[in-house]
Amino acid sequence: MQMRDRKLEVRRLGRVAYGEGLVLQKELEDDVIARRRSDHLLLLEHPHTFTLGRRSKEQGVLATEAMLRSLGVDVFEINRGGRVTYHGPGQIVAYLLLDLRRWKINVRELVRVMEQAVIDLLGEFGVAATGREDAPGVYVDDAKIASLGLKIKNGYCYHGLA
Repeated sequence: MQMRDRKLEVRRLGRVAYGEGLVLQKELEDDVIARRRSDHLLLLEHPHTFTLGRRSKEQGVLATEAMLRSLGVDVFEINRGGRVTYHGPGQIVAYLLLDLRRWKINVRELVRVMEQAVIDLLGEFGVAATGREDAPGVYVDDAKIASLGLKIKNGYCYHGLA
């Protein structure tokens, strides 16, 4: 596959509040759609946050709203796929903002590429991990070590993996 006409801008952002990360994704989403700039990969971490994907129910968070507030934990309902995902300090989050047509890749292929990148990285540290056909993500034995939650709209990919 020829990649000459495709650029991926990688940004390492450190710790970013989840709301600020959403604003940045929206700004970059507009750029990707307008094809004004390259596609993007954002690498960052968030303070303690739960995100509720389209398939989640608030019951997936096992703490009361008051308890979460007292602990400084934010909760966001978002438009990606998946259920409840925890984000917190030390956890790497990778957000992809891609024009799938420009990359000539479909959603299933993108998910497999993302999973394989995590599997390969973990392998470099001696951790044997696998993907599953029936459940997106990366697993060590039966425990999920990386969650995927994407939003695909009109051939564009948003959100990513943690």
